[in-house]
Amino acid sequence: MEFVGRADSLALLAAARERACAGHPQRILVEGPAGIGKTALVRRFLRDDTHVLYGAGEEAESELAFGVLEQLLGRDGTGDGSGPGYGTAGGRWADAHAAGVALLEALDEAQGAGADPGADDRAARGPDTPGTSAAADPETPAPATPDTPITLVLDDAQWADHLSLQALTFAVRRLRADRVLVLVVVRDAEDTRLATGLRRLFTADDAVRVRLDGLGPAELAELGGGLGVPGLTARVAARLHAHTAGNPLHVKALLEQEGAALLEALGEPDVTPPAPKSFTALVLARLAACSPAADALVCAAAVLGTHCAPADAWEVAGADLLDEERRAADVLAALEEAVHTGLLTEAPGDPLIRFPHPLVHAAVYHQLGPSRRAALHLSAARTVRDQAHRLRHRALAAAGPDPELAAELAALGRKLAAEGAWANAAGQLTAAARLGPEPAMYEQYTLEAVECALLAGDVADMGEVAQRIARFTPGGWRSYLLGRLSLYDLDRAEALLTDAWHRCDPAAEPVLGARIAGQFAALHGSMSHGAEMAEWADLAIRLAPDDTATDMIRVLRLTGLAMSGRAPQTLAALGPLPDPALATPAQLEDLLGRGTLREWTGDLTGAVRDLRGVFGACHGRAASFRVVAATALASAEYRAGRWDDAIVHTDLALSLAADTDQPHIALYCRMLAAQVHAVRGAFAKAQAHARVARVYAAGGHVNPTLWAALAEAHLARAQGRPEEVLTALAPLLALAPRGDLEEPGTVPWADLLAEAWAALGDEKRAVRALAPYEVLATQRGHHGALLVAARARGTLEAARGDTVAAERAFRSGLKHAAHVEAPFDRALLHLAYGGFLRRAGRRTRAGEQLRTARDLLVRLDAPPDLGRCERELAACGLGPVQSAAERGPRTRGAALLTPQELAVARLVSSGLTNRQVARELVISAKTVEYHLGRIFPKLGVDSRTRLTALLASERA
Repeated sequence: MEFVGRADSLALLAAARERACAGHPQRILVEGPAGIGKTALVRRFLRDDTHVLYGAGEEAESELAFGVLEQLLGRDGTGDGSGPGYGTAGGRWADAHAAGVALLEALDEAQGAGADPGADDRAARGPDTPGTSAAADPETPAPATPDTPITLVLDDAQWADHLSLQALTFAVRRLRADRVLVLVVVRDAEDTRLATGLRRLFTADDAVRVRLDGLGPAELAELGGGLGVPGLTARVAARLHAHTAGNPLHVKALLEQEGAALLEALGEPDVTPPAPKSFTALVLARLAACSPAADALVCAAAVLGTHCAPADAWEVAGADLLDEERRAADVLAALEEAVHTGLLTEAPGDPLIRFPHPLVHAAVYHQLGPSRRAALHLSAARTVRDQAHRLRHRALAAAGPDPELAAELAALGRKLAAEGAWANAAGQLTAAARLGPEPAMYEQYTLEAVECALLAGDVADMGEVAQRIARFTPGGWRSYLLGRLSLYDLDRAEALLTDAWHRCDPAAEPVLGARIAGQFAALHGSMSHGAEMAEWADLAIRLAPDDTATDMIRVLRLTGLAMSGRAPQTLAALGPLPDPALATPAQLEDLLGRGTLREWTGDLTGAVRDLRGVFGACHGRAASFRVVAATALASAEYRAGRWDDAIVHTDLALSLAADTDQPHIALYCRMLAAQVHAVRGAFAKAQAHARVARVYAAGGHVNPTLWAALAEAHLARAQGRPEEVLTALAPLLALAPRGDLEEPGTVPWADLLAEAWAALGDEKRAVRALAPYEVLATQRGHHGALLVAARARGTLEAARGDTVAAERAFRSGLKHAAHVEAPFDRALLHLAYGGFLRRAGRRTRAGEQLRTARDLLVRLDAPPDLGRCERELAACGLGPVQSAAERGPRTRGAALLTPQELAVARLVSSGLTNRQVARELVISAKTVEYHLGRIFPKLGVDSRTRLTALLASERA
């Protein structure tokens, strides 16, 4: 199978290779635990290299003098005895010094240096000069060329013989201007078996250290697919990562050993997945050497989980010990024995004992027989204090159907669902279904479990789940879920939801009625039917106002009302709302809706404030809610001109959607990412996002078609290709008669279409595209929409040759611009007006408009449109004078930072701790530390205080 992951490590190695090519020898230490993939990484790095000296230590040969060095040199060290440094005992080198000299000579020869008297001359002439070729020695690598350094690899260095390590140390110390890359691969750099001098060389500051940890969840999913076990959801891959620490050796062994059964085990939160058989054998050998008390303690701890309190484990262990064994034993003595054998760990001040690795826990747990395991789980149920944990242990001890226990598990699952804890709720309901004695009970609990799994984003194969549910007894719940699973087949979804509605009595089953109504709202939203979306959402709220399974139902209602032309009235009716950190789930939805409506009505400052607060407070909500919140924030930031922040939040939204196997919920985000990268001039990135959206649009549904069309249109506009703008927007013309798609402030595209037609000289079509939008914008009194409409109208009238009408339109746009926050819209208006004035011969006024546009575009860092503006200024005879904007943040310190670094820097300067920044950006605290480690030297600061002061001065 193909190599998986390790992109950062490969990049470090590639950079070292480049330095070696330039004549700067490189020392690289690759370290990590057994099975982590060190050798695989090195092989992947060297797969195309032919200039490699390779040697590997073997535990059984660690006392064999010069054994590794002979591998490196490709010979046995024998000769005629006349060479320097050779001894006579067995034909080996006399000492490590002599062996080091031989290694240096081999490296010189491999580099093509000193092979014969003419070697230096040939090297000076270059590799392509006649007479430079050397006869190939099958035992020696061909001489390296300037772009291919010699690579020396010592694998498993902890098992290399001491003399070879000393010889290598001698040789490496004497490399100065050599094109040589030396890789030492070891489990632990502090291993005492390594020669002290070698360790110092390869842990020095100028050495490259590549520390390998486990593969990440996404990489494990890729690894599973390569091994013929596809279908690892994000949650299953994350659990596999936790179970194996991402160790590729253990993962491959488990996947090959268990196959699809492993996925089933990983999908059940209460089921402990197995350990590889070879690993299990090692663990059980240690367990067999334990006393009865230590054995009982370790097994009880395994039943309680990967960590527990010693007292709890000892109490549970009582079920496993005879009375006289328990009286004679002591918990501390048993614990000390378990720690000594490497089965448990403890630390001073830590109240818990832990297994050293999840696989140790799995190996111990799975060796328990069914009777012993059940007895220990029942003992644990009497010991633990948390209700959910008690139920879990009772369920794991159950030998067959148990209707009372099933009902308790289902009640807990429904309680967790009401709190929005979807993954945990799915686990409880699945356990309830397993213990249900009747088919009807099994089906109902399974349907509810599937719904929770859907909301948690943890359904790998929706088609398989739909087929399984389709075999259930017809009913409202069955049709509702099948409809929910079919939202990308709109006709089928509508038919199934209609059937579910007919089978449901909303008065008797308000929760089911609300969920069906919520899905109808989502269905109409996917077709951009604003009024219908609002009506169904309103009905869902009335039926079950506290039902969290209709996640975002309040957002659907508010956006539906806004899409049907009632945004200002809807905002006014909302009333005051609390700070997002104090909001209830319903209020958080209202805040998300209010932020979206504020963006649509032009209050961008209020929108960003609302949406930033919502995103910071929504970490406990469903993945779909977090994706929508991040996308809404990015959208408001884009319109407000905060493009670096918008890039960060689109990336976050897309990664959240991918992490939960729900890429289809982020198509608007794809459009937005394409748009912001297009205006930044990153056309390849914009094209990549547009291409993904186009794949989903192939189904012909309204929203994917809309977002794909807009992504491609914005990219074409930024590239100055009006023909491609028309091609991209053509699918929207059939949808346009619906006023919802033309509502001012929502998804503006009429201006793009009109300007493209005008650029191609078809003024009639331009008028037909623009006029309805102008009417609606005037009726709504929407300044932002009137501004872009005025710009398009001015461009259109100028193309028709009506300079008076064009002047009137542009002046009208400037009046509206005074009420508009969006800097890019204002910049494009000034640019269009300046171009019109320049062509009309009014260069002085043109220069004023163009310089205003240029100032805005420089601040935004919008190269495509800035280039057009510069060309217009040049045509006016005005040179590139540095503007105030060019002395602003983008050309000073902030310009040195990537969007992610800038986001971290801004949040740190606002007073947030590293952990708070990590929570805000959905990254680890270690990643925040990494970014700060790059930000400080880039900006020349050495503290958070100075970083804050620098950014404040640049904003001034």
